[in-house]
Amino acid sequence: MTVPSPYGEQLARIPVRTATLPVLGSATAYWEYGDPGSPTTIIMVHGFRGDHHGLEPVVAQLSGVRIISPDLPGFGSSAPLVGIRHDIDGYGAWLRAFVAQLAPTARIVLLGHSFGSIVVAAAVAGGLPADDVVLVNPIAAPALSGPRGVLTRLAVFYYWAAATLPERAGFALLGNRAIVRVMSVAMAKTRDRALRRWIHDQHDRFFSAFADRDVVLEAFRASVGSDVSEYAAAIPQRTLLIAADRDDITPVAAQHRLQSLFPDATLQVIPGVGHLVHYEKPGEAAAALTRFLTAVKPA
Repeated sequence: MTVPSPYGEQLARIPVRTATLPVLGSATAYWEYGDPGSPTTIIMVHGFRGDHHGLEPVVAQLSGVRIISPDLPGFGSSAPLVGIRHDIDGYGAWLRAFVAQLAPTARIVLLGHSFGSIVVAAAVAGGLPADDVVLVNPIAAPALSGPRGVLTRLAVFYYWAAATLPERAGFALLGNRAIVRVMSVAMAKTRDRALRRWIHDQHDRFFSAFADRDVVLEAFRASVGSDVSEYAAAIPQRTLLIAADRDDITPVAAQHRLQSLFPDATLQVIPGVGHLVHYEKPGEAAAALTRFLTAVKPA
């Protein structure tokens, strides 16, 4: 039985439509929320193994803007890339092509969460036009160097095992509900039992919605082999970093170092939360985003 979302009523008040775009030879599904005539368009890129549902709690807190939230190729309802690897270069090329296909004429804000922060950073550093950049739980340093690097090494072993098993067994291992639950329990920091139950339900429902084993393995290698610091100096746009003081993947000290690498970056640290800011503290994230956007009005 589906667990009701604590943000469901807020989200239900926001207009939404679903569409599909042909991008680099494959179909990208995306969701458009809010006011299509808004002078600000926020394009959101979700994290590893998730889909657009993960950022809906943040969407639910925003008003007066147009939001475009695609499923990454190979995840959710989007088809895998054709003839292109699902790595940072591949996803960066996809995001540039996706935005070019959308051809938004208003102020463009690019927002990436977790793995999506690397994709957004790579795309912008590679020439994707944007007015502002927002990175939530950015991967500020190599994942293996994080405060719980041992868990990342266990994840590396898990994905290595999935790659070495026969196709069917490897695919089953990647979608194993018990392992997904362990990941969910490790990341959730809230003591609210109802919220934790909903978070686990979200991971159960959407964390294994991937096209095939190759997509997941390619994306995982990219997620632990790259980080935002590689691209920061090449991003001149105003940038907001929304970090968490209990993030097991990137410590706060690394977020401060990352901020110093950008030509123009602001860091907002949200207390009492880890790598699931979008689930546990979406109101705080949305408030930080709104302050950032209203500090400079669209042209």
